[in-house]
Amino acid sequence: MNPSFTTPYTLDPLQEKGRFGPFGGALVPPALAPVLQELAEAYDHLAQEGALAEELSHLLGHYAGRPTPLTEVPRYAEALGAGRVFLKREDLLHTGAHKLNNALGQALLARHMGKTHVVAETGAGQHGVATATAAARLGLRCTVFMGAVDAARQRLNVFRMKLLGAEVIEVQGGLQTLKDAVDEALNYYVEHARDTFYLLGSAVGPHPYPSLVREFQKVISLESRAQMLQQTGALPDVLVACVGGGSNAIGAFHAYLNDEAVCLVGVEGGGRGLEPGQHAARFATGRPGVLHGMATVVLLDENDQVQPTHSVSAGMDYPGVGPQHAYLHATGRAQYRFATDAEALREFHRLVRLEGILPALESAHALAGAARLAPELGAKATILVNLSGRGDKDVAQVAEMQAG
Repeated sequence: MNPSFTTPYTLDPLQEKGRFGPFGGALVPPALAPVLQELAEAYDHLAQEGALAEELSHLLGHYAGRPTPLTEVPRYAEALGAGRVFLKREDLLHTGAHKLNNALGQALLARHMGKTHVVAETGAGQHGVATATAAARLGLRCTVFMGAVDAARQRLNVFRMKLLGAEVIEVQGGLQTLKDAVDEALNYYVEHARDTFYLLGSAVGPHPYPSLVREFQKVISLESRAQMLQQTGALPDVLVACVGGGSNAIGAFHAYLNDEAVCLVGVEGGGRGLEPGQHAARFATGRPGVLHGMATVVLLDENDQVQPTHSVSAGMDYPGVGPQHAYLHATGRAQYRFATDAEALREFHRLVRLEGILPALESAHALAGAARLAPELGAKATILVNLSGRGDKDVAQVAEMQAG
C-alpha cells in the first residue's frame, strides 16, 4: 500500500537571491524587481506561518489525488534487460500531470496576496490546464499564453483550458513555441502586476520562481522516497526524469539530493539530432547565458543569440534549463543525457503495449533514458522513473505522425 498523505506538507524558506552557485538570480528590468521582491516576501511569510502548507496539504490530499502510486512494471523491465523498474505515477494526478502540484501552490499564494487574476505560459498544455483548474477551484480569473505551433499540436488541452474558463492567447511571434509564450506572459505580467499573479509553470525564470516551483513539486520525491523504502526496503539505484524547464525533475530529485548512492539522471529532448535548431539538449551543446531573467545553460549561436529548438514533445521544446539543474550538472550531483524523438516514441509504444500505461511524450524521454541505462546497470539494479504525465494529450499527434 502507498503511504497516506497525512504528514503536513512543510514549505522551506527561499534561498536568498535565488543563487545556485553561478546560476539563478533575478536579472530583470527595474520595473519587475519590486514585484518579484513582494512575491518572495509573501511566500516566506506564509511558509513560516504554516497556513499555506496546511491549505496545500488539504488540496493535494482531497482534491488533487495525492499520494500518487508507485508502480512496478516487470514486463517493461524484462524488455529493457533491467532488474526492477518502478514508475512514480504523476500521470494519475488530477489533470494528468505533475503540473497541478505547483499550480495549486502558486494559486493559493496568489489568493493570499490579494491577486484576482493569474496568467501562465504553457507548451504541452498541461501547465495551462493545471492553472485553469486551480483558478476555477479558487475563484480566480485565468489567462494562458501558448505558442501557436504548440496550440495546433495540443488542441485537446486548448479546449480543456477553455472549458475551465480560461482565456487562451495563441502567440504568433518567434517560433510560436514555449519560449515565445514565456516572453508574452512576462510582458503582460510587467504591465498588469498590480492585480495579476504570474503562475510560472517550470523551475525557470527569475528568483523566486525556480525555488518556489521546487518547493511545490518536492512532494513527488518526498512520497517516492517513502514508497520505495516501504515497497522494497531500499532506495533506487537510479532515478530518471525528463527535463524541459525542469519542474518535474527537480521535484523528483529533491528528497534524494543527500542520498549520494542514488544516481540522479535528467533526460533532455534530443530531437532529430544535435545539429543546431534540431534539438533541445542544453547540456550537450549549450553554454552559460541569460534567459528569462536567470543565469543558466542556454542554447546559443555564435552571436550569443538564442537558438531555435525542436522536440517532438512540446514540453521539452525550450532553449534554457532551470538554474538548479545547471548547478547540479556543474557539481556532478546529477547527470544529464538526451533522448531523440525516435527513442522517445519507441518507449511511448513499448510501455503502453507491455504495461497498459500511456505516457506523455515528455515522460517517454525519461523512459528512453532508462532504456539506455539498463544495459549499463545490469540485472540487479533498481530504476525509478518519474512518469510526469499521461499521454492522452499526445495520441492525435502520434497518430498523425504514423499516418504520415
